[in-house]
Amino acid sequence: MSSKTKIVVLRMKELIYTGIFVALGIILILLLVFMFAPKDSKTDTTDANASDKYIPGVYTSSIMLGGSAVDIAVTVEKNEIASIRMVNVSETVAAMYPLMEPALDNLAEQIITSQSLDHITYPDENQYTSLVLLDAVERALEKAAAPEEETQKTEENGNSGNNKTPTVKEE
Repeated sequence: MSSKTKIVVLRMKELIYTGIFVALGIILILLLVFMFAPKDSKTDTTDANASDKYIPGVYTSSIMLGGSAVDIAVTVEKNEIASIRMVNVSETVAAMYPLMEPALDNLAEQIITSQSLDHITYPDENQYTSLVLLDAVERALEKAAAPEEETQKTEENGNSGNNKTPTVKEE
């Protein structure tokens, strides 16, 4: 039996180039797999925040009083309402609507204690003032709501673009 032996001579330069191209090919394939692989829609940080009711911060809602805007500022933490106060109140508005500050203080105390806008009571003489203030607080809390709750409320109510600013008439 005679076998013809073939001798293959590989040059070191060719081996190095081949190794580099193989490594680049593998890196390219891995990159494409990571780029186009389906990703989970929720990350670990989102799961941790899923139980939060609010996004922490200060949220405002404006009401018009005699042609002047008054902001109701609601400060919220992750799961609680921390404070409710009036900001940007001019002296004219404070003099023309003296029931606003005590009515807001009464409502704020009840809301912070119960952490809800349900079952809030107010005196008959402050009925309309309290309703306007409650509406402003509710709009501020809607802004503060965590994204999951916000989309659920929008779907339930069917109108997310209702941005009417209530006006208060003299009592």
